[in-house]
Amino acid sequence: MKRPFTVGLTGGIGSGKSFAAELFRGHGAALVDTDIIARELTRPGGAAMPAIRAAFGTALIDAQGALDRAAMRELAFADPAQRTRLEAILHPLIRAESAAQVDAADAPYVMLVVPLLVESGTYRGRVDRVLVVDCSEQTQVDRVIARNGLTAAAVRAIMAAQATRAQRLAAADDVIDNDSDLDSLRRQVAALDCAYRRLAEGRTAPVL
Repeated sequence: MKRPFTVGLTGGIGSGKSFAAELFRGHGAALVDTDIIARELTRPGGAAMPAIRAAFGTALIDAQGALDRAAMRELAFADPAQRTRLEAILHPLIRAESAAQVDAADAPYVMLVVPLLVESGTYRGRVDRVLVVDCSEQTQVDRVIARNGLTAAAVRAIMAAQATRAQRLAAADDVIDNDSDLDSLRRQVAALDCAYRRLAEGRTAPVL
């Protein structure tokens, strides 16, 4: 049995990958978003919370019993070893759930959104194409400041912990230039949707 034709969509913080993913969904693609899966796993009663509590006590748990994402970010930047511990809990659960959602998809193709696709090193073998939503670093900073109210220094610290723009582009099979306006983004998504439908129809490769 073949898995559906799958495109791994990625991009740095503020690149606009989530908006691009929604546009693909509007064209009929199935959308599997690992950030959404992570939030489900770490909500109150989420499947990851017992292991997080066992590993970190209450340091990363908010009053409602969910993962305290602000505390998590602070810990991750202060102590990379602790970030690795947290990732060891979350990443296998995210991979398993995202694989199940991809396999269950009923659509011409699947858009698998993985913000850290390049960094993880494990998703490339699970997708047929890698699509990078790209923009300048200054555009990233400006968008995140406007969206989240972070300082420029805080945004650049997050960017420094991610793959570089050059590394993402080197891993890309396809690139969306999102430094322009929404009409440009919509045109690029529409063109890629047509291309992915053709590729999915002609796909004969077995499941990896």
